[in-house]
Amino acid sequence: MAVSTVTSSTPTGRLLTFTGRRIAAVAFVLPLAYLVLAPIFWLQLEALGDGASAYEAEFGRATMPETLISTAWLACGSLAIAMVLGTLLAWSATLLPPRLRFMRILPIFPMILPLVSQVLGWIFLLSPGPGYLNAVLRRLPWWSGLTGGPVDVYSLPWIVIITGVSLTSFVYLFVSAGFQNINSELIESAHVSGSSGIGVFLRVILPIIRPQLLYGAAVALLIGLGQFTVPLLLGRTNGVRVITTEIFMALYGRQPQDPAAAAAIGSPLLVVGVAVVLIQRFLLGNSSRFVTHGGKGFRPVRRSSVLPAVFIGTYLLLSTVAPLVGLVIVALSPYWTSTVVPDALSLDNFRTLFAEPNLVDAIWTSIWVSFLAVCICLPIGFVASSLLLRAKDMPVLRGVLDVLIALPLGVPAVVFGVGFLLTYSREPFFLYGTNWVILVVYVTIMLPFTTRMHMSGMAALGDAYLEASRVCGAGPLRTNLQIVLPLLRGSVGGAAALMFVLLTHEFTASLLVRSTDVQVMGTILYDTFTNGYYPLVASIALIMTVVTFAGAALALLVGGAGTLEDL
Repeated sequence: MAVSTVTSSTPTGRLLTFTGRRIAAVAFVLPLAYLVLAPIFWLQLEALGDGASAYEAEFGRATMPETLISTAWLACGSLAIAMVLGTLLAWSATLLPPRLRFMRILPIFPMILPLVSQVLGWIFLLSPGPGYLNAVLRRLPWWSGLTGGPVDVYSLPWIVIITGVSLTSFVYLFVSAGFQNINSELIESAHVSGSSGIGVFLRVILPIIRPQLLYGAAVALLIGLGQFTVPLLLGRTNGVRVITTEIFMALYGRQPQDPAAAAAIGSPLLVVGVAVVLIQRFLLGNSSRFVTHGGKGFRPVRRSSVLPAVFIGTYLLLSTVAPLVGLVIVALSPYWTSTVVPDALSLDNFRTLFAEPNLVDAIWTSIWVSFLAVCICLPIGFVASSLLLRAKDMPVLRGVLDVLIALPLGVPAVVFGVGFLLTYSREPFFLYGTNWVILVVYVTIMLPFTTRMHMSGMAALGDAYLEASRVCGAGPLRTNLQIVLPLLRGSVGGAAALMFVLLTHEFTASLLVRSTDVQVMGTILYDTFTNGYYPLVASIALIMTVVTFAGAALALLVGGAGTLEDL
């Protein structure tokens, strides 16, 4: 008797295969939907409670207009600085002579340096009184009569400048990738037609890299709007308030805590963040319109020069080296004054710190939770990017997944932090006061980074290898394990490096969900800073820096020599 079988080549087999794929895809998307949407839901529910009285109370305060104006200045000013510097750095990287091409990765280094360490470094350099750099400037003839300053790092302009410099690396990542994908035949054609170097840059190159410019601008604007670390550490001295610091003060600066007020204050950032993501997608439209084809890779429109190397080196000096110098001096000193006493420098502060069990526990918590979050995010990013790129027969599901992945980037971390606090301090998942809440927070906020990094690698890989593997009879699992993953080694290593670096010095969300028993390096540093123990603060900041650079170096070993450039 013949036995009938149903194969994937029959209509019934194809239907069963499609149904199984859809069920698996839905099962994958639903937990992500909870991770992303539950904090937003509880945030809005809290803000709308009691007839939305929190909105009226908070936005009716006399100080709110000034807070909104300061927030707008911070976002727009830092965006302008980051876009100009990031684009110029990317352009300069293309003009480096061959022997200096290694300098292309240097503009990424400020992103590896924890932002809290960078800000503290500038405090130690430019504080009006004991700041080392200010002390040097006061020796100049035109400032010799000053007893403080001349630079006040606690003012709004310097908050904007430091934020803009910190965002430059993100813009550089996107714009430099756009430069490398330009077909040089278009540039040569423009030159033959009589265009000057500046004309080619303005009329040919900038329009082609519009997707990277828009994406970089969107990321910089969102981070600028939700910037918390810089205004928290610098703004408190002169009373500079922005929305993010007002959210924090509603939770930890009032007795009793007022989560409804924090949720209401954060609503404008939530609305603007979602709007920026949607506007960005509308402006980009079909990204295939910006793809150029040809056999020649990008070449600069003029001869290479050492001047771009000077520009890149200057940026690295001001953004990374100078703050680190300030941290090192204070960390090795018994106290912080405007003068440096070489004979008093020692490692006593580090010995004191490592004798404190709380700090050691915080360091290990930061490391193992960040490592575990990276291990969880990598497969999530791989599956999510595969669905977004290849599940063309499920357009609705792809659209939902795309929005879910983008939301953690559109919602500022401080707003998400309030949502996390509200979500995981109640049933069904009461995680507050445990390390698991930190892990869940880290996984959620890293979803955009892991997915976009994987998507970039998969898009460059194309479908030829997949089709060849299928023709040879390999199934999806074997194809992904033996073909796709080895070819994506650089992208996976780059994603791991980026996530580990961002997580080990994550500050904003951790500060909002931490408890007295659950601390990471950033929260311990903030507590020490508020207590005024500045040499210990500098020592903790240096430890954070060493940990993040070590993580980046490890990912470089795993992902290969091109990992940082693949970022």
